[in-house]
Amino acid sequence: MRKYILKRILLSIVIFFFVMLIVYALMRCLPTSYIESIARQKSQQPGSKSYEEWMAQLSAMYNMDKGILAGYLGWLGDFFRGNFGDSWYYTVPVIDKFNETVWLSFVMGLIAFFFELIIAIPLGVIAATKQYSRADYAISVIALAGISLPTFFFASLLKLLFSVKLGWFDLFGLVGRSYSQLSPWGQLLDKGHHLVLPVVTLVVVSIGSLMRYTRTNMLEVLNADYIRTARAKGLSEKKVIYHHAFRNTLIPLVTIIGGSLPGLFSGALITETLYSIPGIGYTSYHAMVGGDIPFSMFYLAFLAILTLLGNLISDILYAVVDPRVRIA
Repeated sequence: MRKYILKRILLSIVIFFFVMLIVYALMRCLPTSYIESIARQKSQQPGSKSYEEWMAQLSAMYNMDKGILAGYLGWLGDFFRGNFGDSWYYTVPVIDKFNETVWLSFVMGLIAFFFELIIAIPLGVIAATKQYSRADYAISVIALAGISLPTFFFASLLKLLFSVKLGWFDLFGLVGRSYSQLSPWGQLLDKGHHLVLPVVTLVVVSIGSLMRYTRTNMLEVLNADYIRTARAKGLSEKKVIYHHAFRNTLIPLVTIIGGSLPGLFSGALITETLYSIPGIGYTSYHAMVGGDIPFSMFYLAFLAILTLLGNLISDILYAVVDPRVRIA
């Protein structure tokens, strides 16, 4: 196991190198950037230098006058030394802005992930144990609806119903107008109130795939020979399902859940942007639109590391929870 983990880490480093090279090349080829915007603003000031002169000066200042490969190697060296630079759009160190926003996304993602598990897995088990029943059809419809609904469409429906029609929630933002006048407990409740619709959106658009996956795996296990043997021995249906079948269904589920854990830190870009929740997804969106290469590169590198880490966790957990799997 130790050799396998070491090999996977080394392979992940190689993959990370080439992934970020592609990302850096794409970022350098963006049609607009912070440098162009600043150069255009400064060139329009009275008595200022020309746009081309400002572009040359600012490009040299931010090491954008080098080739893509040379610039990438310079960025990579700074990245591994912990020098992430300053955000062009937010005018603060990248790591400070990241720490300010990532934990809000983590809390929101963790709450949504918890409700996703306690809703999707039991419903998937019920659908499998009552195959072709009304409950199975109803759960399948819910799952397919969750898979098919685009995030922006479902979020717009929730805002139309609960914010515009009923007035129960604000359309945008994390805090209300009277937030500063509330007690600490009241401020916490106010933030929680504003996170209800974003969390519901994340849960509904996520439970469908996990529900279907649970149902499929449960059906496969229920048709296995050892389940028929357990029933032939006279065991109760409850013990057969929850003691024998469900425990084996958890094996592939654990790998999926383990791989999803690092994603709790990645933020929900579309949901946060639609509700104007200042998490890491919302922050990175505005950084990318504003041509903020330092922050965008750091965020995309963070996502790449999370993805590689999630795949590694999934493989390790699969070997841990399934005694039939041995890594040579």
